[in-house]
Amino acid sequence: MKIVCYGVRPIEEPYFKKLNKDHFDLKLVSAFLTNDNGDEAEGMDAVLVRGNCAVNEKNLNLFASYGINYVFTRSVGFNHIDLKTAKQLGIQIARVPNYSPYAVAELAMTLGMQMFRHVNLAINDSRQGDFTVKPTLFSREVHSSTVGIIGAGKIGLTEAKLYHGMGAHVLAFDPHPYEAAKQYVDFVGMDELLAKSDIVSIHVPYFPGKNDNMINADTFKQMKDSAIFVNTARGEIVDTRAVIDAIKDQQIAGYATDVVIDEKQIMNKQFPSLDYLPNADVKEMAKLYPRVVITPHMGSFTEPALEDMISISFDNFAETLKTGTNPNVIEYKG
Repeated sequence: MKIVCYGVRPIEEPYFKKLNKDHFDLKLVSAFLTNDNGDEAEGMDAVLVRGNCAVNEKNLNLFASYGINYVFTRSVGFNHIDLKTAKQLGIQIARVPNYSPYAVAELAMTLGMQMFRHVNLAINDSRQGDFTVKPTLFSREVHSSTVGIIGAGKIGLTEAKLYHGMGAHVLAFDPHPYEAAKQYVDFVGMDELLAKSDIVSIHVPYFPGKNDNMINADTFKQMKDSAIFVNTARGEIVDTRAVIDAIKDQQIAGYATDVVIDEKQIMNKQFPSLDYLPNADVKEMAKLYPRVVITPHMGSFTEPALEDMISISFDNFAETLKTGTNPNVIEYKG
């Protein structure tokens, strides 16, 4: 089976080769799939993409013209894939349902703690030669503070465990609370979580057209003005304009994020300065550093997570070759 893999960083190439136990014929492409490089798939039997790849109508039709029946993603999310067109073309879509939950959870906690202890402010001062200990660096300690987790799935619960291990009181909001998590969190309503938490971290999937901007101006108004909000989920679930206003109006103390809107135009790209960012709201938000901290969607960029993504993707292909399907196939539901 010949598989073209898009978005493979040079550092990832040895892992693709090491984990290729089924001896697939791999073509590794460093660039994300865009509207301009779909022809890299010509002569291939299958395509493997990652988040932010353009698995749209144009590329799916191109793949179908090449006789490709399988387009899989090595991500949990699949909002970058046009499932309706794939179904019409008879192209099978599959994903990686999970990978090491510590990857994103550890980054979320790192971002939260950095801002909670005002490390972001201190670094910004010291890099400019100012080594004074200002009143703005005065901090509480997390073991006697409250952390709120929105979405207590595998990643959210893993972050909750990390904070619980540090002694923090952890609250969680989830539409489907479950008994096993209660040894680490107290399940509460969203309003109570927002009002009581010193750090709020969100881990919910993005469903286009359904939960866009679920975190908005009203959300930030309910939070403490000393609180930190951390987003390592998806940029679309948080209203960027509301973040800007909340920071400027000092409704919250800081916002840390690993994701932004219009990621396909921003992530994995280098700009001469922030002034060149293609999205005006993201540009304005980024300029609020150090009270806003943005990382380049690096949450899953760890060795264990990468190995899980590649291994499960290869298993998906192998199982489909044997049986025609696999447990991680995504069906268009209309």
